[in-house]
Amino acid sequence: MRAFLRTAVVAVPLLVAGCQQEAQGSPPKSPSQQAAPARRPVTDVTAEDYAMQPLPRGYVRLKDAYGGVHRVEVEVAATPQARTRGLMWRKELADGKGMLFLFPYEEVQGFWMRNTLIPLDMLFISSDLRVVGIVSRAQPRTLDSRSVGVPSQYVLEVPGGWTEKVGVRKGSTVEFEGVAGVGIVP
Repeated sequence: MRAFLRTAVVAVPLLVAGCQQEAQGSPPKSPSQQAAPARRPVTDVTAEDYAMQPLPRGYVRLKDAYGGVHRVEVEVAATPQARTRGLMWRKELADGKGMLFLFPYEEVQGFWMRNTLIPLDMLFISSDLRVVGIVSRAQPRTLDSRSVGVPSQYVLEVPGGWTEKVGVRKGSTVEFEGVAGVGIVP
């Protein structure tokens, strides 16, 4: 009988605890099982961990000073967020790749290299698709505004030194492929 009472004394509290947990839903979780608090999404487009949506893609064809044509595969930045983000935090940009910035109208454009880790060439392109100026090998991680002082509606960024290497100069003509359907957001 003593053994029965001893077993009952131990079993009753365990049974009560189990019933309480069942009534409350699930058993308590250990600290390692508890979910981490939800992280707020990063909304600063200039932050390294901002999750940018994939951009539309297209091509830019540029005629060089010798009559040759160079085709650059581009991501198209046509919204304020995409234009602000640009090529920030990229660790490399291969030859033949770039980013094309589309603006709603032609005006003097200025670009900075905040959080941009690689040197870039910036080709400023008028609404009639001519290169009106080039900033070559823009220094990374600076807030200096880079401009050619002439109105442009488009800016193409390519790896630093690319324009000199391939012979693209001020006055070169430009064609866009696969860009006509991209809506420009002011």
